[in-house]
Amino acid sequence: MANLATPASRTINVRLPAELYQQLEDLAQATARTKSFVTLEALSRYLAEQSWQVQDIQAGLEEAERGDFASDAEVSAVFARHGA
Repeated sequence: MANLATPASRTINVRLPAELYQQLEDLAQATARTKSFVTLEALSRYLAEQSWQVQDIQAGLEEAERGDFASDAEVSAVFARHGA
């Protein structure tokens, strides 16, 4: 994960609902970490998790723009394989 002390770091302010803030506070205390560390860890994981979806959507759009679609036979074969 990213290092909080890197010179290229930036600061942001985020308003959290009280319940979420308390969960952050509780987790930070329970793990002997700072709220910044826990937040950075969570945000880094979320972004990594979501990035593949954006990349796949963009790749799909590029395929569609090229007219690269599955044939009727290929679609039927997938449906047949999955019992649809």
